[in-house]
Amino acid sequence: MAETKGKFDFAIDRGGTFTDVFARLPDGRERVLKLLSRDPQNYKDAPTEGIRRVLEEETGQAFPRDQPVDTSLIGWIRMGTTVATNALLEREGERTALLVTLGFKDLLHIGTQARPKLFDLVNNACFLNPQIYTVCEVGTLARRLGFTQVSLSSEVMPMVRAVPRGYTVCADAYLTPKIHQYLKGFTSGFKGNLKDVDVLFMQSDGGLTPMDQFCGSRAVLSGPAGGVVGYAITSYSQMEKKPVIGFDMGGTSTDVSRYAGQYEHVFEATTAGVTLQAPQLDINTVAAGGGSRLFFRSGMFVVGPESAGAHPGPACYRKGGPLTVTDANLALGRLLPSFFPKIFGPGENEPLSLEETMKHFRQLTEEINLFLSSNQSQALYSDIHVEEVAMGFIRVANEAMCRPIRALTQAKGHDTSQHVLACFGGAGGQHACAIARALGMKTVFIHKYSGVLSAYGLALADVVEEVQEPCSLQYEQHSFGKLDRRVEQLSKRCRDTLCARTLILTEYMRYGTDCALMVTAAGYPSNAQSCLAGDFRSAFTKRYLKEFGFTIPDRPIMVDDIRVRGCGKSGIKSVYKTKMGHGQEGYLDTSVYLWEELPCGHSIQGPAIIIDKNSTILVEPCCEARLTEGGDVCMSVGSDPHCALGTELNTVQLSIFSHRFMSIAEQMGRVLQRTSISTNIKERLDFSCAVFGPDGGLVSNAPHIPVHLGAMQETVQYQIRSLGNNLKEGDVILSNHPCAGGSHLPDLTVITPVFRKGVSCPVFFVASRGHHADIGGITPGSMPPHSTSLQQEGAVFTSFKLVTGGVFQEKAVTEALMAPAQYPDCSGTRNLHDNLSDLRAQVAANQRGSQLVGELIDSYGLAVVQAYMGYIQSNAELAVRDMLKDFARRWRQQTGSLEVESEDFMDDGTPIKLRVQINEDEGSAVFDFTGTGTEVWGNCNAPRAITLSALIYCLRCMVGQDIPLNQGCLAPIRVIIPSGSILQPSQNAAVVGGNVLTSQRVVDVIFRAFEVCAASQGCMNNISFGSEKIGYYETVAGGAGAGPSWNGRSGVHSHMTNTRITDPEILEKRYPVILEQFSLRPGSGGAGKYCGGDGVMRKLLFRSKVVLSVLTERRSTRPYGLLGGEDGAAGLNLLHRVDGRVLNLGAKTSISLQPGDMFCLYTPGGGGYGREEDANGRPQTKRRRLNETFPERGSVFEYRMAQEGV
Repeated sequence: MAETKGKFDFAIDRGGTFTDVFARLPDGRERVLKLLSRDPQNYKDAPTEGIRRVLEEETGQAFPRDQPVDTSLIGWIRMGTTVATNALLEREGERTALLVTLGFKDLLHIGTQARPKLFDLVNNACFLNPQIYTVCEVGTLARRLGFTQVSLSSEVMPMVRAVPRGYTVCADAYLTPKIHQYLKGFTSGFKGNLKDVDVLFMQSDGGLTPMDQFCGSRAVLSGPAGGVVGYAITSYSQMEKKPVIGFDMGGTSTDVSRYAGQYEHVFEATTAGVTLQAPQLDINTVAAGGGSRLFFRSGMFVVGPESAGAHPGPACYRKGGPLTVTDANLALGRLLPSFFPKIFGPGENEPLSLEETMKHFRQLTEEINLFLSSNQSQALYSDIHVEEVAMGFIRVANEAMCRPIRALTQAKGHDTSQHVLACFGGAGGQHACAIARALGMKTVFIHKYSGVLSAYGLALADVVEEVQEPCSLQYEQHSFGKLDRRVEQLSKRCRDTLCARTLILTEYMRYGTDCALMVTAAGYPSNAQSCLAGDFRSAFTKRYLKEFGFTIPDRPIMVDDIRVRGCGKSGIKSVYKTKMGHGQEGYLDTSVYLWEELPCGHSIQGPAIIIDKNSTILVEPCCEARLTEGGDVCMSVGSDPHCALGTELNTVQLSIFSHRFMSIAEQMGRVLQRTSISTNIKERLDFSCAVFGPDGGLVSNAPHIPVHLGAMQETVQYQIRSLGNNLKEGDVILSNHPCAGGSHLPDLTVITPVFRKGVSCPVFFVASRGHHADIGGITPGSMPPHSTSLQQEGAVFTSFKLVTGGVFQEKAVTEALMAPAQYPDCSGTRNLHDNLSDLRAQVAANQRGSQLVGELIDSYGLAVVQAYMGYIQSNAELAVRDMLKDFARRWRQQTGSLEVESEDFMDDGTPIKLRVQINEDEGSAVFDFTGTGTEVWGNCNAPRAITLSALIYCLRCMVGQDIPLNQGCLAPIRVIIPSGSILQPSQNAAVVGGNVLTSQRVVDVIFRAFEVCAASQGCMNNISFGSEKIGYYETVAGGAGAGPSWNGRSGVHSHMTNTRITDPEILEKRYPVILEQFSLRPGSGGAGKYCGGDGVMRKLLFRSKVVLSVLTERRSTRPYGLLGGEDGAAGLNLLHRVDGRVLNLGAKTSISLQPGDMFCLYTPGGGGYGREEDANGRPQTKRRRLNETFPERGSVFEYRMAQEGV
């Protein structure tokens, strides 16, 4: 759609707070307008009002508000809207009926079975609609029954995987009526309902679609997508080809994305708790924007994730709101109230209030100084000032936003510093220089329409049509004909619909069971070894090499899906043109410029402020801003003058160092995921990376996999004690033995000491722990349900030098991995190639961590870095001490005692007993497990490291807020575990069940002692089956325990596991099994004032001979209820033989199955809390509003959720 001559063209972004209007006038001039999205006293609809105002003011004709707008002067209208997003956030869509296959009515309730917040014991469900009905999916019948909106998953998103497709079709049915309702209201404001006007809406994928085809599942990112298109077209140079990071910081959220000549899409993403399987721009919402709230917790500056929202908004809005990032900028003079409209206060007629902001900051500064005076020696202590506090929060906010930007670029093998930062949104200009400097970027680009860039992007966007279908073909010669025919059919559909000028063909390809990549053959013409559509093999292998650092030539390449995207080029053309508080310097004289008055080519040295009607730009010291010929601002970012940092505690730097240490662990994880080869590490992300101090104490760990918390610290400290001076530069240690801090043998830990020139011993350690799919033993997968000794569970490493003097010891490690074959009925590793590849990847990840630690030391000095390492550990210690003091006070007032105790039992009767003695004055405690049963004949023995991991997990849950999870958490704790018990067994005891079962019971015992909540299912329900050709392993959800103010969640993993379950369609596609049923187990949760969650029923029908292994608990002991609540139901494992017999398999067994046999798993429910008779009249469990915190989303968020879902 080209520019329409002689008419007005409008591009409008209707946001949550403001509506931005870009208008191209008949004479070629451009005009922008910003107005409130909701102002019912003055107008019904903001986009209509924006169009009316422009027409009236530019033509001089009257366009009365109470009459439909005359459309004769309108050429086209393009819109982006948050209607669908807001309906999803607020759960205000239409009531929806789900029609699904019999036996799967609870499939979308269970979902992936992973809980979204790892340490949140409440974990309320987020549903599109709590009332779901089941029949079967028949669109025609549904329409006959009177349903006006019928969404079929086969039409909405024809891709394999039932759960995300189910969420997508539900979201489509839930949101589309709301969109139609809005469109009806919008068009009614114009004569003829806009019949003769071309009206297009922005979709989540960055393309425009006709109004009548705009639907809910494609509309969730309609608003921010326009901004991505805007910065991509205006900031990226086809000549220079320098990639761009888009940084969109508004009042309620901050979005980050990347553009390097092509839009980066994801095809499955979670928004507001709902996973949508639809093409979407990879827009990462990483923070709450200017509305991020400011906190001081246990000695640390914390920014977000809570948001002040639009109401009440920041403190300066005069509506009783809290301190936010916006207030910090105002306090530092970076925002000038005289340049803001008077729209604040209860009457929305007052200016921003500096007085209110400063009042709140003075109160917070007093609180901070009081804390510092009581926790630092008087010799080191000095008061900090309000401006230092405000600047501190700005720096912490900037560092918090840098972490996901690093993750977004480095995840795909890109250097963050080699990007341009394109900044837009109302708040972004105040932070752009600082963020670019922290990331090593040299250029910041701010378009003249940066304050309304989402609207401007709509005017630049293309009209698109996209079709897609599943494929499931191997990319090889005999499949090329089928692929070409399907491509031509899809291309024809695009052309018929769009008359497309450009067709972009992409295929979803993967190695075997490896992670899939969507690739295009652009630049890879067809040849004799490819299909006619292009050389997709070369395109795939080149991208795979770029992202992961290697290829796998001997593995077949599978084509999962084919996608054709047609683009009809349209839109207007854009040509690329090339007193204030400041931390230690205090207030600097700062020039203020009005953007509209600056001449092209003019340069401004920082510090300076550039202001226009929609945004404020801060030019920091050592930076230079230049106005381009097109009227845009291009800033050159200089290096920050280095300010020496001492070893004494600076609370602002404490928060920044916390982010830096976590960033090192996260970047190690990205390298490990990219360079590994196994499905377990590359796709399931079953690994952890961590940084340790010179004493082996944990400093930072990412991600927070519960069974790894604290356990790696034991491993590193064992090596320090064992090897001592034998650790040399260039050495790397491999360990997995339980006596050396191992959890179970498949978890191989690789440890690298970090040396510094002039220092004889290691100054830090870095380590990575990854789950290897097989390391030998008596069963494939090295997770036998019936092992009785450690040797039966696989290869054992205590202090094995994997690398010596920089040389990888391949021969020695191969011999060790094959060594289990010497034991009766055992085998060496069954997948040596993957073991070696993954071990090399772990070494590479550690090397990256060592390099980043070295760079941190280069910047600050060894003494400073080690000092802040200690301060971060002390911060975690302080948070735990405060929690213990608070509990001790309440428990003493309630019972007169400072002791708590509890006991629970394993299914074989083995007791786990705990007595806790708390020192209220110190905030310390002794956790004494004396009385716990002895080591068992079997594999439920848990190494000491497992108990420590469970203890850290429980402490973090009880603290109730984000704290650094490191050595400091256990500093106030003394743990007594009797030697020879099930929690500290002998060196050769079997332990595989202890990691996955006993760990859960330890958590139950700790929570019972502190009366935190009733018992959850207390089991991971480990199910595996296999043959000589295939192997499969899963853990299955159950019921969560109820608590003092909440019902337990049903069908979810709890506590020490959070594993996602394989999608039903993928399971049936790859393995000889049919999933007959997967639903909740009604009535299995314990009754009470608050009820325990229900377990699940899962029925697997086998199509071929396999060996089934079951490793479970809570089959005889039931999950306890608390304070009068009833116990949850015990689990049950049944086998229905093909001949009609029904067998109870018990808790742990291994059995051969025949085709037609069906395994039926009934998982335990959670315990109830409080007496049931007290439930009358009690309020329902509070349902959290999803917009109390920002709706995090994007590939960085999905990656972290996948890691925590291990």
